[in-house]
Amino acid sequence: MTESLGVAVLGAGHMGADHIRRLDRVVSGARVAAVADPDTDRAKEAAAGIEGVSVHAEAEAALDAPGVGAVLIASPGPAHEAALLAAFARGLPVLCEKPMVPDPAGALRIVEAEVRLGRRLAQVGFMRRYDAGYLRLKAVLEEGRLGRTLMLHCVHRNAASPSFFTSEMLIEDSVAHEIDAARWLLGEELTAVTVLRPRASGGAPEGLADPQFVVFETAGGALVDVEVFVNCRAGYQVRCEAVGELGSVRIGDDQGPLVTVSGSAAAEVPQDYVVRFADAYDREVRAWVAAIRRGRVGGPSVWDGYAASVVAEAGVRSLRGGGRVTVEPAARPELYAGGAG
Repeated sequence: MTESLGVAVLGAGHMGADHIRRLDRVVSGARVAAVADPDTDRAKEAAAGIEGVSVHAEAEAALDAPGVGAVLIASPGPAHEAALLAAFARGLPVLCEKPMVPDPAGALRIVEAEVRLGRRLAQVGFMRRYDAGYLRLKAVLEEGRLGRTLMLHCVHRNAASPSFFTSEMLIEDSVAHEIDAARWLLGEELTAVTVLRPRASGGAPEGLADPQFVVFETAGGALVDVEVFVNCRAGYQVRCEAVGELGSVRIGDDQGPLVTVSGSAAAEVPQDYVVRFADAYDREVRAWVAAIRRGRVGGPSVWDGYAASVVAEAGVRSLRGGGRVTVEPAARPELYAGGAG
């Protein structure tokens, strides 16, 4: 491929607008060919100043726009299944933000549709696999210096949750990242989930179970715990520590710029994921574009999206009913053969 890859971006909200900016200004070898959002004014604003882009209210119209050779899905989760299937029908490679599809049944339909194609077309947006810190952590674990990994301790905090956030979404939308990261870092499937609920924070909206403490068990006998707290007020904080037989390694303690003024010094805390993981998103989209231009699709697969959905669903059942819930996925198709993650 010699010309720029024309990308249709579906969704022009916070994440979609950031990807439109990224494709236009940061990533080489690609251009924004079309933008779709039911709010066409928002889509026009996100695409303002980009030459040759078309704006649409309907996703399929954007997929059929002239010059579109790939699709980036950043619309709300419930719209992902239809968009993925429409892209598959047109043979278009896709980068789909997580959650791939909100429920395991829908996620399995996507897996089955791609298996029928006989080749991978979709990558799921688990961008932590592209974060410099997580890549260093993965490298240390693979070196073997720490022996077998016994535990992962994870922290996932947001300054404030959106108004529509539910108690279940802390697992389905937030902890979904830790689910994928744990599978990828350890190379093991998660086999059981227990969700514990401490007293709710006074800063959480009424009725929201926030924070939560989630414990995963892996097929190899390791434990993964996640503190998820989406109304911590301080800012967006993500940390992960792997504890091995011979030592440990921790990431996420890096702070923003140290500001010294008026006799005091303080490190700035990012306020959202777009800022905290800006470099990871850049790496992810660059790698996706480069792979497509070579005629390939790599990165986290739709099977990884399905696996995260199944584990999250078990977590929601534990949240609602209490106690330990086992994870029971479907059989893994040959198309996605290999270890976990």
